[in-house]
Amino acid sequence: MQGKSPNQQTPQSDIFKPLLMSFIDLSHPLIILSQKIDWQNFEKDFACFYSQRGAPSKPVRLMVGLLLLKHMFNKSDEVIVEEWKQNPYYQYFTGEIYFAWTLPCDASDLVYFRKRIGEAGVAKIFSSSLELHQDKIAQAEAVITDTTVQEKNITFPTDDKLRLKAIDKLRKIAKERGLKLKQTFSKEIKSLKLALRFSHHPKRKKAARKARKRLKTIAGILLREVKKNLAGKTNEQEAEFLKIAQQVIYQERHSKDKIYSIHEPQTACIAKGKSHKPYEFGAKISFSILAGSCVVVDVSHFAGNPHDSKTLETVMPKLKQILPEACRYNIVDRGYRGKTKMEGKEILIPNPAKDSQKGAAYQEWKRKKCRQRAGIEPVIGHLKSDHRMLRNYLKGTLGDKINALLAATAFNFKKALNEIKHRLIFLLHIFHQNIKQKEVKMILYF
Repeated sequence: MQGKSPNQQTPQSDIFKPLLMSFIDLSHPLIILSQKIDWQNFEKDFACFYSQRGAPSKPVRLMVGLLLLKHMFNKSDEVIVEEWKQNPYYQYFTGEIYFAWTLPCDASDLVYFRKRIGEAGVAKIFSSSLELHQDKIAQAEAVITDTTVQEKNITFPTDDKLRLKAIDKLRKIAKERGLKLKQTFSKEIKSLKLALRFSHHPKRKKAARKARKRLKTIAGILLREVKKNLAGKTNEQEAEFLKIAQQVIYQERHSKDKIYSIHEPQTACIAKGKSHKPYEFGAKISFSILAGSCVVVDVSHFAGNPHDSKTLETVMPKLKQILPEACRYNIVDRGYRGKTKMEGKEILIPNPAKDSQKGAAYQEWKRKKCRQRAGIEPVIGHLKSDHRMLRNYLKGTLGDKINALLAATAFNFKKALNEIKHRLIFLLHIFHQNIKQKEVKMILYF
C-alpha cells in the first residue's frame, strides 16, 4: 500500500518536535530546488507499483528524494540515511514537516524501491530533471554524443581466480544439498594456490603452468560429479550457476563471449584505447548532452561491446523525441565514422580530407562545431567522480541501467542547484552594492 507524505496529511501541531520552517534558511538552494520539483507527479506515476492492501509503505517523495540526494552528493545507501537524520535541509527536501530524530528508513529499503520502480520508474525521474532545463533544450542547436564504460564492482578477472571461485561454489552446493563428494581436493588446492603466486617469475613459470592445468582438471572433476548427483533436481539458480561454471572452467584466452565474473556474468571487456587502462570491465553507456549548456538529455545502455556507430541506431530516435526540430546536428568523434545523417539530423565527424573538398568556409564552420565535442569529456568525468558512476555497485543489467540514469539525473539536478546558488550570490552582490550607494549618498547629503 502506498504511503502518504506528511504534506498530504493534516497532522496536529506537535509541541515536542521543532517545525523545520521555524529554524531553517528558506533561501537555501536545496529548499528552492525542492519547490521546483513536481513531487505529486512521482506519486501518480508510481502508484501502479503499489498494492491497495497491506501496511503503508514509505512515502514516494521520501524514497525519490533520498535517491536524488544520494547521487547528487555521492553517498552510499547507508551514509545518506544517516546524514538525513542530521541534516534538516535533507529532511525538508524529502517532504518532512517536523525535524526527525530517527532514521527515515532502513538502507535496504532503497534497494527494494529501486527494484520496485525499475528502469521505467528511474527514467521518469530522469525526465523530471529535463523539465528544469526546458529553456536550454528549446534553444538547442546541436547535441554531443559519446560512449564510456561504467565499470562493475568486480575484481580484475583471471582464469585462475574464476576457477577457484567456481570450485568454492561447487563445494558449497554439495554441502548444502548433502552430497558426498569422492574427494574435495582441499589440501591440494592450497598447495596449487602457493604454486600460482609470482607465476610471471622465470623460475616459477613451469610450476605455475602445471598448477594452472591441474586446477582446471579439479574444477572439471567437481563440476561433473555435482551435475551427476543433481541430475534433474537442480533449482533455477543452481542450473544457471552450473551453466556459468561450465563456461568458466573450459573457456580459453581467445574464446568468444567470455565470462569475467561469476556473480555478474553480463560484464563485458571493453578496450577504449587508454594507455593507463587498456581494458575496462563493465557496460558500455552512451551519453548525449546539449552543446554549450552541457545538460544530459539521453542515457543509453548497451549489452556487450557494440561499435560506437551502431549505438546511434538506438540513440537518435530517442533524441528526436526529446529535442526540437531546430536542433539539427549531432557532434561525435571519429569512433562513429560510417554515419552521416540519421533521423533528420546531420552527424558531424571530424574528417579534414573530405571537408577540404567542400570549400574553406564549410571546413572552418565544421572545425568550430567539432571543437565543441570536447565538452562532453569533463561531463563524463563529473558523472563518474561526483555521481557514483566510477564503479557500479548495483547488481545485474538492471543495476547498470539504473545507476547510469540516476547519475545523469543527479548531474542535471546539481546543475540546477548550482544555478540557484549563483543567482543568489548575484542578487546578494547587487543588494550590497545598492546599500553602499545609499550610504555614499547619505554621507554626501550630510
